[in-house]
Amino acid sequence: MNERQCTCCFTGHRPERLPWGRREGDPRCAALKRKLYAAVNAAYESGMRYFICGMARGSDFYFAEAVLALQEKYPDVQLEAAVPYPGQASRWSEEDQARWRRLLAACSRQTMVQRHYSRLCMIRRNQYMVDRSALVIAVYDGQEGGGTRNTLEYAIRQKVPFVDIDPHEAEEL
Repeated sequence: MNERQCTCCFTGHRPERLPWGRREGDPRCAALKRKLYAAVNAAYESGMRYFICGMARGSDFYFAEAVLALQEKYPDVQLEAAVPYPGQASRWSEEDQARWRRLLAACSRQTMVQRHYSRLCMIRRNQYMVDRSALVIAVYDGQEGGGTRNTLEYAIRQKVPFVDIDPHEAEEL
């Protein structure tokens, strides 16, 4: 099996697009995190061992934390941080920057997709992840526009299957 066949990447919404925003104590957020962990675990059970995260705030953080929790159970799990450019977290709150640094340090590998910011750097990061993956896990609400939708459309064009977790369905739990 080649590396791509056992690699899964993630795309998902920032806090501003999630029904509960930044309130991670909201029961809907906890429900989404459980669903995300279950999706990561299912990916592992299907043969995925390598996971790639774009390291954005919100859903990406939840994904990285789910993979790291799985890694405690299965030491063969690896997490790669696909950082779009060096200053990705520079304009975030101190709390988000500290979380980003902690997650980045826990990754098995860090890839800097480009050296400087450009308006295309997030797209390049997303394509980098999809191009190396056999599966995409997404937290996506089905709405028009945004990087998550663009990444899923790219995955479809590249014939990479995806698992979609609708954050609004977490409201029903």
